Amino acid sequence: MCASLTAIADGTTGQHDPMALFKRRKTGRPGEWFYCLEHHTVEEGPECPAKDRMGPYPSRADAERAMDTARERNLQWENDARWRDDASARDTTD
Repeated sequence: MCASLTAIADGTTGQHDPMALFKRRKTGRPGEWFYCLEHHTVEEGPECPAKDRMGPYPSRADAERAMDTARERNLQWENDARWRDDASARDTTD
């Protein structure tokens, strides 16, 4: 439905907010779980800006373990020979 018909149907004036393009919109959906790096809390749905969150996670329990999961993955990557910069760790079978 076009904007003017929508405005008539829902009783609004049909005026457009010229600053709408510059407003920050939250991302995420209810039912998705996130860990907020700023507040150190678990959130469901779009609570804090995406730049301050880790996720989405499938459950609250997974979001609660976000920092542990990140720490474990970082250790795996740091110890993975494929990601080392030294020549001895590189695969030279090309």
